[in-house]
Amino acid sequence: MLRRIIVLGSTGSIGTQALEVIAHLNALHARGEQPVRYEVAALAAGTNTALLLRQAEQFGVHHVGLADPRPITGTTLNVRSGPDAAERLVREVDCDIVLAAMVGSAGIPATLAAVLLGRTIALANKETLVAAGELVIPAAKRSGAKILPVDSEHAGLWQCLAGSDAAGVPPFDAPASLVRAVITASGGPFREWKKADIDIATPAQALKHPTWTMGRKVTIDSASLMNKALEIIEARWLFGLAPERIGALVHPQSIVHAMAEYADGNIVAQLAAPDMKAPIQYALTWPVRAAASCRRLDLATLGSLTFEAPDLTRFPALGLGYEALARGGTAGAILNAANEAAVLAFLNGPDHGRHIPFGAITKVVGEALAEVPATPLHCIEDCLRAEAAARAYVERRLPR
Repeated sequence: MLRRIIVLGSTGSIGTQALEVIAHLNALHARGEQPVRYEVAALAAGTNTALLLRQAEQFGVHHVGLADPRPITGTTLNVRSGPDAAERLVREVDCDIVLAAMVGSAGIPATLAAVLLGRTIALANKETLVAAGELVIPAAKRSGAKILPVDSEHAGLWQCLAGSDAAGVPPFDAPASLVRAVITASGGPFREWKKADIDIATPAQALKHPTWTMGRKVTIDSASLMNKALEIIEARWLFGLAPERIGALVHPQSIVHAMAEYADGNIVAQLAAPDMKAPIQYALTWPVRAAASCRRLDLATLGSLTFEAPDLTRFPALGLGYEALARGGTAGAILNAANEAAVLAFLNGPDHGRHIPFGAITKVVGEALAEVPATPLHCIEDCLRAEAAARAYVERRLPR
């Protein structure tokens, strides 16, 4: 058995870990311990040419794509370059799974192309559903595309729902017996900080996540809890859930990733070590399970697991996810693009002229969501126009 995989965003945090998982699974296959061999059919990256070429050599890849339009010389690889390189790979290279791990809205066109082709998508790019879920999910249902969540919370929730009468492959509508789906947040590095201190936190402080090792942008989103706002929108689309049926709890240990509360009073929870290799592997091997590529939990040594309600006064970003869902249309695209622009301005650092403090991220994103008109979402161009308007709004709000 062979599964061919296109990895979009191969040089980022999720992409590099996915390739480690693939190497692990192929080692298991070589020893006869799991039935599937994985072949990397293509790789796409942004500008990290050197790492991309090393990955291509390691995995025997012939097709690569780079968003950087500068040509690659001295290689026999089939290279696609430019902003549409990832989308062209998806359309032109045959595969069984597209692992969508590009950061931010840049991954939307390639992921949507995979959906339209009816491909199986291992989705790590939550921004696709945040900005364009209203387009992507109906298209997936028409084409038969499967969307296997790689976010740890949504992978966990999928497993919590597996025993229900909605058991299947996302996207699907959660059963009526599901009263509430809960995703967890670690609380990030500022969970116990005072609001005044959070507001002036430095990039170095915000990037010190207590439990997860992630890319810079998602780490900042975790520190502000904006990540949870985006994940609430993602859960709405993956599992057909009304916003009032989706909640979040702060869980500092990052062991319980999701819970499903049913009408009969039972709550089903999914537990795993805080390691992205676990949800990546689950998506790649589904519907079977292979020996773990990450450490296993020892429940006897955990001590205690604690939960608390999120503090919306100190972390107001969480409420913006519900606001975007209530507005509908292009509101998700506005929220996502404004956040990307604001996070970039924060990461520029205080020595940069267009820098904003940490506390201003959520403030300016909320203002963009309120001020940039949300319009009906009929096509990808509507999404892209809304994103451009949101970025322009944030640009105007930056100090000069």
